[in-house]
Amino acid sequence: MDPNSNRGAEEYGEQPRPAESPATPSGGPAGAPGGLARTAQLVSGPYLLTVNPVDGSEIEPCPPGEQPATPEKHGPQERAAQARAAAPPAPSGTTTGTPARTRPLLERAEETERLVRLLARGRSVRLTGPSGSGRTRLLDAVATACADLAPDGVIRLSGYHRTPTDVMYELFAAVHRAPLHRPDRGELLRLLGDIGAIVVLDDLEFGGAALDELLGATPECAFLLAATPDVAAPSAGSHLEEVFLAGIGRDACRELLEDIVGRPLSEEETAWAADLWFESEGLPQRFVQAGALLRLRAEQAAGTHATGEEPAGGAPLPTVAEMAAPAPLLAAGLGEAARETLRLAVALGGELPHQAHLPALAGDENADASLGDLLDCGLATPAGRHYRLAATVRDQLVAAGYADGAAERAEAVARHYAWWAGHPSVTPERAADEADAILAAMGVLTTSPESGHAGTAVQLARAAAPAFAAALHWSAWERSLRHGQEAARRCGEVAEEAYFHHELGVLALCTGNLDKARAELEASIGLRGVLSDRSGAVAGRRALALVADRSGTFAPVTTAAAAGEEIPDARSEESASPPGGVASVLPTARPADETAPTVITPGAAAATARPATGRKRLLMLTGARRNLVAAGAGALLAAVLGTVVTLGATSGTDDGGGAGRVKTDHSAQQDQGGGGLPADQPGRPGATQAPGTVYKKSQRPGGAGGHAPGTTGNPQSSSPGAGDGPTTGGPGGPTTAPTAPTTRPTAPTTQSTPPTTRPTAPTTKPTASTTKPTTKPTAPTTEPTQKPTGPTQSQTATGPSTGGTGGTGSTGASESVTSAPASSGGSGSGPRSGSGTPV
Repeated sequence: MDPNSNRGAEEYGEQPRPAESPATPSGGPAGAPGGLARTAQLVSGPYLLTVNPVDGSEIEPCPPGEQPATPEKHGPQERAAQARAAAPPAPSGTTTGTPARTRPLLERAEETERLVRLLARGRSVRLTGPSGSGRTRLLDAVATACADLAPDGVIRLSGYHRTPTDVMYELFAAVHRAPLHRPDRGELLRLLGDIGAIVVLDDLEFGGAALDELLGATPECAFLLAATPDVAAPSAGSHLEEVFLAGIGRDACRELLEDIVGRPLSEEETAWAADLWFESEGLPQRFVQAGALLRLRAEQAAGTHATGEEPAGGAPLPTVAEMAAPAPLLAAGLGEAARETLRLAVALGGELPHQAHLPALAGDENADASLGDLLDCGLATPAGRHYRLAATVRDQLVAAGYADGAAERAEAVARHYAWWAGHPSVTPERAADEADAILAAMGVLTTSPESGHAGTAVQLARAAAPAFAAALHWSAWERSLRHGQEAARRCGEVAEEAYFHHELGVLALCTGNLDKARAELEASIGLRGVLSDRSGAVAGRRALALVADRSGTFAPVTTAAAAGEEIPDARSEESASPPGGVASVLPTARPADETAPTVITPGAAAATARPATGRKRLLMLTGARRNLVAAGAGALLAAVLGTVVTLGATSGTDDGGGAGRVKTDHSAQQDQGGGGLPADQPGRPGATQAPGTVYKKSQRPGGAGGHAPGTTGNPQSSSPGAGDGPTTGGPGGPTTAPTAPTTRPTAPTTQSTPPTTRPTAPTTKPTASTTKPTTKPTAPTTEPTQKPTGPTQSQTATGPSTGGTGGTGSTGASESVTSAPASSGGSGSGPRSGSGTPV
């Protein structure tokens, strides 16, 4: 027997300890407070991944000097060692009978020759047979016969709980020498294309397009696939040879029974075997179980039963109905350690822990020998690198009451594995061999209604997930993270939930799923921001920045900024602005020698911060910095508005006498093209003034100077004032022509509303309107003695004009300044234009 095929307790940790003891050995599990944190560094495609069980794995682009070279292939001796390591461990011993794997293979010579012949021609074959038909034993015989047919030999793999991606990576690792290296998809396909081997894949669980993906990635390999009839069939274009494996004949079944019991069958037993053959359709596993029952019956008849009691008489043969579910009868004839092992397997969904763990889990120092008993009775079968209960055995045991206390046993197994998997002396590869049993325990505890079970599942996931990642068993890594995240959510452990989200994000980034990576990392950063976990949040933001760099988008990390944490690296595309942005500020007019005020808008800020040749990554503002920017913007806005008001107030005082004065209840308009009316000339009835009229410098009322500063030619009135006659509104504007004021309006009594759009500077020389007024406004030649009364209104740059739609101002101005129609009468009491205060 090969020494590597029987790994004992010394390879699986320290001395066995009782499962119920929660004590942690010296050093503690990885990630535990005060314990040793076992880290591992590996290369995954273009990334350098550091598995950190404490704060979360760290990922970064792999430096050029650390990129692994092209992996080389194993030699014949290394392939043989790989095959021995991939086989399930041989049982340490049995209390009855001989090991099951030494029994002869009966009536399979024809199938073996056919399969070898097809594989030698490079054809891939799918072997389909029901559970218990002897598929695994037939694969062993074919693999031995094809050992020298392919350049890279025969590769034995397991499809049990494996996806096509898992099988491809395991095939790569079995052929190439590449420790701690997981190539990306492109490199993997290139390396698989160079493999020329016969791949024997047992327990296949996928078909259709997934199987086509595997076959297409390995064009130089010939596959021998073994599956049950319930697995999806291959597609029509897969070009697979189909071979169906049925049961063996009646004579072969009788021969198998005689080999198991070690003697010829009696006539009664031969008749009983014939009935069983008809009922079981000749499945070899059913006759292995029948042979175990005959052996137990012989022991009872001889008085050598394990209990030591003398039987009252010969035990009758089981009926055919009892042989349809023989597991409870077989379990009753085994020892207590074997029965406790069966209860553990039932609690774990049919998975059997490694025999080195059984003494601690079953509470019996001789429990490691119970695995051999289960194999000899046909109750267990190989599954990859471990064992599980045979088909239908678990259901039979559940019906017999072996599921009682399953949750408590699963918790005991989880506590044991949490101690063992996190121990520094346990290598990641050994932990990966126990992945199925560990994941089964997690699944049971995650769905358990007991709150304490979820906490144990979290501990087990924290201990096992880093080991699965370091062993490159990433499907088990993902499943353990999913179980841990769900368990942490159920028991309210926010810090642990953030860790699992982070690890899922890193895993998604390594596998190229950027959208999933972004979602998981953002969830992790949000949870860690709530907990003020600075180190964990920094690791998450670094990974998220790498996701943004790979995807070409830069997602803002708002949660961490809101928590007040400083961002170490510039990851944002542009600086953040206060909510709603900063309003743009621009006065309507300014002196020629005055410096233009600064316009603050989100777009302008981004334009000045980002050059035209490319996008620049700027430091994202935190919550405090956003408040500072908002306060500064408000102060700047107030200063600019104050400057505008001050300029308007100081420039509005004119000492020019009466020529510069305008009554608030009358308006005068200048004529176009030199034929205008003076301000004191009565208007003609029926004259109209086109909206948007502007004036030349020579047409300023009362003098030869230009128009008043701060206007574009059309003064706007917020409401009708006192005038000479009634006005009517319409789409073309007021029917009476407005007149331009001779002086600037005084400062408004209330603060003006800043414009919502960015206005442009007024033109220095406005253009004259081409439409002449049809109505001449009248203006008194003397100053009114009575001031108009009425509420004062502030004039805004974009206020609506009274009486129809207002026209636009002079060319280049974005604000329209129109005049309100004057009302008839002398000094009316209605609202006045401008600020409402006469100059």
